[in-house]
Amino acid sequence: MAATLRIQSDWSRALSRDEGEAWLSCRSTGKPTLYGSVTRRGLSSDGVPDIVASEGFVVGEVTKKSILISCPHENVSTKFLAPYTSFCRIHQKSITCLDISSGGGLGVSTSMDGTMKIWQAANGEIRRLLEGHVYDVNCCRFFPSGLVVLSGGMDAQLKIWSAEDSSCVVTFKGHKRGILDTAIVDRGRNVLSCSRDGTARLWDCGKSACLGVIADCGSPINGVAVGTADNSLNLGTPEKPPSEREVGTEGKILLLAREDKKLQGVGLQSRQPVFLFVGSDAFNCCTFLSSTYILAGTQDGNIYQLDVRNTNAPIQVIHRSGAPVLSLLPYRDGFIASQGDGTCFIVQQDLDYVLDLTEADCDPVYKVASWEKEIYTCCRDGIVRRYQLADL
Repeated sequence: MAATLRIQSDWSRALSRDEGEAWLSCRSTGKPTLYGSVTRRGLSSDGVPDIVASEGFVVGEVTKKSILISCPHENVSTKFLAPYTSFCRIHQKSITCLDISSGGGLGVSTSMDGTMKIWQAANGEIRRLLEGHVYDVNCCRFFPSGLVVLSGGMDAQLKIWSAEDSSCVVTFKGHKRGILDTAIVDRGRNVLSCSRDGTARLWDCGKSACLGVIADCGSPINGVAVGTADNSLNLGTPEKPPSEREVGTEGKILLLAREDKKLQGVGLQSRQPVFLFVGSDAFNCCTFLSSTYILAGTQDGNIYQLDVRNTNAPIQVIHRSGAPVLSLLPYRDGFIASQGDGTCFIVQQDLDYVLDLTEADCDPVYKVASWEKEIYTCCRDGIVRRYQLADL
């Protein structure tokens, strides 16, 4: 992995005043870390801060919310982006999960304060309180319609809610332990869940019934993702004809990020194993970049990119720090990753720099969601941050 550039988490505030200063570092494996700083010398004629860097670092383009820093010696560049706005009043404690509706108008989030709330994505104003889970709610996501929410909790229950009147319309029971992640199949007639009990289950929303156990691993499943498989992949044949209540499972592969250091691919309709990849530590999350390429993140900070047609060896392993990789999200022609040390970054194929979303100071960023050019993060410090990529 190339060298990693870091900047003081509140650099935007520090550089908002004259002679303001923020620290920089450039860390490369096996070499001493290079430390430096950026200092504001005043304002340019168009109102943008005039920023200079200490020896070893170079300042590139500067806007009110972003700064491009390079370390020529290590041939690395990073654009640091400050939040456009932050919402501090949605929850009282750590925010563990969030999602944004398909139209970009609403957000939903869960917190260690025991609540799940729907809010206006533009200003963080709370619209609905979703009450009904016992204990903590671990995960939440909108259905494609943007009008319905799916949640899973430590009470081993999976619930579907109306975002319009906050009523709980369906409760699924069957898991023996807490639900850790969910996925929605196509438009949402079927949904998936994974649990500490080691199983992944497929559910029929219309009949509020379990359509089957897709996998039983004997190890907690921390994350799931469902995607259309490459045509050349053999997904196996179901042992018995699928129920007519199964909708959209054909040709799909289910990824399982397992606690026992394994990433597993399973044919969603066939329930047959497709691949098993062993990583360096527990897998926390996984996602599809395309029908052939997948990503998965581990507890010791590795992000594996794999080709589902041949998982013997990863295409690449990205390692920025030893902090747990907590969430992965496909974004344009790349992805967004967040980690347990407060870092959140975007890797794009067509950019020669990494984009860092800053301000979470060493607090884990648990989840990332996006809508068009807006990215939302939720963090242990109880803040939802909204970043705007429109100016990049």
